[in-house]
Amino acid sequence: MRVLYLSLVVVVIDQVTKLFVKGFAIPFLNINFDGMYLGQMIPVIGDFFRITFVENPGMAFGYDPGSSFKLAISLFSFAASIGLIFYLYVIKDKSLSLRFAIALILGGAIGNLIDRTFYGVFFEYSPLFYGRVVDFFDFDFFDFTLFGRSYDRWPVFNIADASVTIGVLILILFYKKHQAEDEENDSIETVVSETQTVAISQINDNPLPVDEIVPSNDSADIIIENTDNEQTDNRKEISD
Repeated sequence: MRVLYLSLVVVVIDQVTKLFVKGFAIPFLNINFDGMYLGQMIPVIGDFFRITFVENPGMAFGYDPGSSFKLAISLFSFAASIGLIFYLYVIKDKSLSLRFAIALILGGAIGNLIDRTFYGVFFEYSPLFYGRVVDFFDFDFFDFTLFGRSYDRWPVFNIADASVTIGVLILILFYKKHQAEDEENDSIETVVSETQTVAISQINDNPLPVDEIVPSNDSADIIIENTDNEQTDNRKEISD
């Protein structure tokens, strides 16, 4: 379960970068960081890579399924995160690449879940589970259409989105390896189970005869002691 540290690192980096983009305030420490204003763009590599502050009300990469699904998405993300933690425990003895991928997906899921669950309350614009996800990585790759919507730039995303995407790509790239490992483990378990069944069957069908049972050292001592007592009793009877 040490891969959970990777999930924790993803969550921390994700939240720190989001707070630096959105800004934050800690009144009792007299700290107030303004961050960027909504829609602000900071060129990093010309128009190819920019830091652009947007807030995503829906799912990953800016997809918005509508406000009526907002609570369902937040609750599903929460349930999925718990499921991924349990799954990491189940696969604790599996290959590192599989555990690494699931840990990345878990970290990304929790990172965006924090936004959806708490940001509305923290920044005082919506109730619990209705917060908006902070996105800021803005790349110009190629034009494409997704869910019926055309994009002339790649949808703005964040560290959590990138972590989930990398995790899924690892699962795809190492799918055959993971499948082969599962088949190998299943075959080993089958052989062991069959061997145990055959051994038990042979013992039941051909029990070891009583005269072939080798007594333990303690049993041998008891037998010798009983024999000596019998010999002593016999001598007493002869002498009488």
